[in-house]
Amino acid sequence: MEKDIFQEMADRWPSAVVARVEIGRFTGGLISAKSCANLDSLGQGIPGRVAVGRKVIYPVSCLIEWLRDRASN
Repeated sequence: MEKDIFQEMADRWPSAVVARVEIGRFTGGLISAKSCANLDSLGQGIPGRVAVGRKVIYPVSCLIEWLRDRASN
């Protein structure tokens, strides 16, 4: 059975959410915080976004699903 790299990413993350500033670390540099901010402003960002003051977080499950939708083999 093929490994699900996205699930591995989620399993290794120590929290149920990922702060926007940590997106790069979560994805191994695949996506930057600035890219996420730009996509959010266009309405194309990760669903489930929560803003707390000036900080933004994303549920890991929503982030993983968003990455899967954009991945190609």
